[in-house]
Amino acid sequence: SAEDVMFVVEEQQPAVIIMDVVMPGMNGFQATRKINRNPGTADIPIIILSSKGKESDKVWGMRQGAAGYIVKPFIPDELVRKVREVLGPGA
Repeated sequence: SAEDVMFVVEEQQPAVIIMDVVMPGMNGFQATRKINRNPGTADIPIIILSSKGKESDKVWGMRQGAAGYIVKPFIPDELVRKVREVLGPGA
């Protein structure tokens, strides 16, 4: 659930977050927005990985603060490439 994600993110401070949109309770768009508005977690890049593939979903995800948006089914190399991109040189 997104609530679990919020707890883990604050406790573990991951280098990157892979976020689904469809989850029980708070959805991934809401969680992305909340993570990006929290000064303690705002620097953690979020890649949304979702079956919601409409252009409006992608735009909305990016407006919530996602660093990338990949639609399922996905190509694993695409995800790896995006993670390296958001983490920067040396990743």
